[in-house]
Amino acid sequence: MALVEVILKQDVPKVGYKYDTVKVKAGYARNFLIPKGYAIPATTSNKKMYQEIKKQRSAKEEKTLADAKALAEKLNQVRLIVKTKVAQNTGRIYGSVTTAMIADAILDQYKFEVDRKTISIPDEHIKQIGIYKAKAHIYRDIYAEFEFEVVSDEPIAEISDEHTAEINNQQQENNQE
Repeated sequence: MALVEVILKQDVPKVGYKYDTVKVKAGYARNFLIPKGYAIPATTSNKKMYQEIKKQRSAKEEKTLADAKALAEKLNQVRLIVKTKVAQNTGRIYGSVTTAMIADAILDQYKFEVDRKTISIPDEHIKQIGIYKAKAHIYRDIYAEFEFEVVSDEPIAEISDEHTAEINNQQQENNQE
């Protein structure tokens, strides 16, 4: 298995970040990275050109890194409340909580924007009221973990056992007629 060196033109998941020189299998570079425009061959002239670009962008990179760390610190302190429709008696959610709902809640409550695609929820599907954890990929190797609470968007009416029995009796009477 021959490995070749390529310079990434953009971030590629599980391979590397923009302007990194990485070694990948020849077929992966030849058939995927280079044709899609994700990478270029790492020739000496390309290496020199990208080293120059890297030097020019290093100051900007430091600022972006500092901003990302600050955002991660803010997100680590966040305690979100996600409001959604909930069934009256059971506490089950209609549908499930999505990353878009979490991103909207962050924007509404804390006034900073996090892309929904960067948020991941470890629990597969959230269908109950409760407290859960989520993780957001901020920048390169910077992640933030935060808690969010799923609550009803309307106050849940407490239904007494007597009221429930009364409703059941009415339904049975209607079915008999």
